[in-house]
Amino acid sequence: MLGVVRLPVCMGSLGLLRMIGASWSWSLAAGLGVYLGTGGWRFFYVALRTARRDLAGLCVLLRVKFAIRRLLRQGATIPSMFAGTVARHPDKPALVYEATGEAWTFSELDRRCNAVAQWALAQGWRPGDVVALYLESRPVVVALWLGLAKVGVEAALINFNLRRDALLHCVGVSGARGLVFGAELVEAVQEVGPALGSAMQRFCTGTLSPELLASLSAQDLDLLLASSPTRAPPLAHSKGFNDRLFYIYTSGTTGLPKAAIVVHSRYYRIAAFGYYSFGMRADDVIYDCLPLYHSAGNIMGVGQCLLHGLTVVVKKKFSATRFWDDCIKYNCTVVQYIGEICRYLLSQPVRPSETGHRVRLAVGNGLRPSVWEAFTQRFRVKQIGEFYGATECNCSIANMDGKVGACGFNSVILPHVYPIRLLKVNEETMELVRDSRGLCVPCRQGEPGLLVGRINQQDPLRRFDGYANKDATNKKIAHDVFKKGDSAYLSGDVLVMDELGYMYFRDRSGDTFRWRGENVSTTEVEGTLSGLVGQTDVAVYGVSVPGVEGKAGMAAIADGSEGFDCAAFLREVQKVLPPYARPVFLRLSPQVDTTGTFKIQKTRLQKEGYDPRHSSDRIYFLNSRAGRYEAVTEELYGAIVEGRVSL
Repeated sequence: MLGVVRLPVCMGSLGLLRMIGASWSWSLAAGLGVYLGTGGWRFFYVALRTARRDLAGLCVLLRVKFAIRRLLRQGATIPSMFAGTVARHPDKPALVYEATGEAWTFSELDRRCNAVAQWALAQGWRPGDVVALYLESRPVVVALWLGLAKVGVEAALINFNLRRDALLHCVGVSGARGLVFGAELVEAVQEVGPALGSAMQRFCTGTLSPELLASLSAQDLDLLLASSPTRAPPLAHSKGFNDRLFYIYTSGTTGLPKAAIVVHSRYYRIAAFGYYSFGMRADDVIYDCLPLYHSAGNIMGVGQCLLHGLTVVVKKKFSATRFWDDCIKYNCTVVQYIGEICRYLLSQPVRPSETGHRVRLAVGNGLRPSVWEAFTQRFRVKQIGEFYGATECNCSIANMDGKVGACGFNSVILPHVYPIRLLKVNEETMELVRDSRGLCVPCRQGEPGLLVGRINQQDPLRRFDGYANKDATNKKIAHDVFKKGDSAYLSGDVLVMDELGYMYFRDRSGDTFRWRGENVSTTEVEGTLSGLVGQTDVAVYGVSVPGVEGKAGMAAIADGSEGFDCAAFLREVQKVLPPYARPVFLRLSPQVDTTGTFKIQKTRLQKEGYDPRHSSDRIYFLNSRAGRYEAVTEELYGAIVEGRVSL
């Protein structure tokens, strides 16, 4: 960045020397001397190191940008783009369901989508109406939302792990007029049935008895679709490229999920960036073991099928034991991961299938640096396609050249090509720091900050469509960020950028806590501790101790055995973590709460803290004077709370 500032100084010196009659050769030499003398050599160093990467990124950006402009002029939609894919590959397998081995060709998928569209018209649903989809991952999920989209009806893709209040919240916030549920989730629907209201049309896919269907006031969707016409529905809506396609819900790790609006252009953008950034090919076969209610599984994965003609193998649920066997069985060349999947695979016993596959590329996000190289070396996967980007964000980045640990990059020599920034925040409140002009303050290299992206609603690459709830949308927008009158999307995530522009994920906003005057990154500590305990699930969070400044670190470790060696654990922790980052409290539990996409849920753990009366789990306290972890009894808990024990 310094070189960018000093370059005009160098050019100004060159011009001045020419004005006073100096020769070109002397002027160039003198100008270069001024430039290097002020530290400008760093610019050349960075340019040499990053030019190839930046050029490749620029090519991808321009390719997607020009495609979006063309599609915008055409008024394209995901269904219309899918129609083009069907025409190119009518008899090629589109979706393969791993549970049954059944394969749908592109023509077959199109016919099933048409049947859904015709059924939706028969229900009297109109463009803009919403239908909630609540079923486990299988190809029919794709046929349902895509078929609804053909007639302008929007799907709300509900997490099939949700129950009771959370389920009712997600259905309600979408304003759904209908609910399609899988027979496997009938008990969950029975629990909320009365609260859904009589106006909610209900349909079940899968086998249920007529009596049970009647008790739920539900109709058999499979029978209805079997008798529905498979011809293309009439185009009776005017939806275009920037109109709503469906809703995807945030994970809800820190509260109830929010319904993020996904428009057609956003779906295309996510899938296209993944395809071009990581060098996917039309003959690739993708192993998609991620839930189809999530953008990674349904856009980054299935999107390659619908838009680029790849075959996608849909796995109902991730299985660490079957993962590589499935890849061999279906000749997969690309696999998807998210959250902790790679760590789970590393924790498995060595088996022949883990190196007998054809997988060359693993695409996803959340791969911890501590397991990155171990994963590629053990499983012989040549390329990691790590990326960063929430469903709704406008500041996605991608790691295109395999830089270990990085989730993406932004050009240092041409930073304004892609208007994203890391901004300084108040470490306690996570509010943006502003200068004397009222504008936000950018971070220096190596300084953690909040990732933001400038909003431009006229540009599909820069727009922010927000959530179904307007208040939730407004909370994610900041004003007067880069200049007066502008606005930017707040990612809520803390990243850090090195001198070459590589960005590394640090923590979600609010997860970082201060202890002993230092910031503790929960993500980094979780990765370190997980490596010490055999890649087991670990949740790290801060807990308050009365009368003590900051928050003490607490680690919940998934270990249901009685043989956990606290002394050995502490010896290893002391080797790899500084004193302020070492867990003051330990909680040993049979399992740690995770979302359907393997994100650690800490809300309950933080509420319960280290009080042994709130849990049957084993809780330990680090007695720093004695140099050991001690079991937290009610007596010891009282002493800690009353300040009679030194931390």
